[in-house]
Amino acid sequence: MLKSLSPHGSAGRIQSATSSGTHTCFFSHLELLAFLLYFVYGAIFNIKNKNPFNMEVLVDAWPDYQIVITRPQREEMKDDLDHYTNTYQIFTKAPDKLEEVLACPQVINWDQAFQIQGCQENLREAIRKISASKSVQVDYVKTVLITKQMPMEPNDDQESFQNIFLDPSHAGLVNEQWTFGKNDRSLKYIERCLQNFPGFGVLGPEGYLISWVVMEQSCEMRMGYTVPKYRNHGYMKKMSVHIMKYFIQKKMPFYFHVSEHEKYHQALSDMKFKVAPCGWHQWKCTPEKYC
Repeated sequence: MLKSLSPHGSAGRIQSATSSGTHTCFFSHLELLAFLLYFVYGAIFNIKNKNPFNMEVLVDAWPDYQIVITRPQREEMKDDLDHYTNTYQIFTKAPDKLEEVLACPQVINWDQAFQIQGCQENLREAIRKISASKSVQVDYVKTVLITKQMPMEPNDDQESFQNIFLDPSHAGLVNEQWTFGKNDRSLKYIERCLQNFPGFGVLGPEGYLISWVVMEQSCEMRMGYTVPKYRNHGYMKKMSVHIMKYFIQKKMPFYFHVSEHEKYHQALSDMKFKVAPCGWHQWKCTPEKYC
């Protein structure tokens, strides 16, 4: 059985350790995890910093853990169809033990729609077996994972274009263009992200947003979009340089992922981004009763 990582390594609610003072030991635990497990680093960072999405970290044992899972606390996952909020990030050093752990209803609620994310493709077999036994439909996506690396400065003359920070008033526009959005649940999710995390945009010469990207609760940059008229002109590159400088200055973790399509590979190569060899893997799981 997994347990919440608490100040002294025993089971407990992680939300109680969001302030300073008596929780020094808790923070050292999370900092160690952050160095060892890059893909959960973002969630851990936000747990340590006010924990606006009420996330928690589960481990099978401490300090000799084999499985680590970040997820929202149970009270956050009230909507059985909200797979945006119902998201689990998983790391394992023991894939053979994963099926037993993930099948446990105290770990994952297979009766609701949810996502599993991670940088290990070997999560797939356990997810496949459990989902088949529980009549859950799984949609799998693999993308290219990009980690921290300062890209090349854009050479284009873009003085008429201004970088801005997004706010919740931009959520409707972002939702309309997000491939995985365009619904009321995604709108609510985007609004919550923009209330708590940075969102970046570029204004065109007429003062309208022409390109943008939003940070999620795991410090992942998603929902990137550029208005068709302005594509292939380097505006996303310009914004990426601004984003990188901002996060490096703030000492915040961040990452993003893009399609495996060849044209995106070339763009990443041109910008000198660092591509992680493991890739990024995402499983959207939906019970058949909701399909």
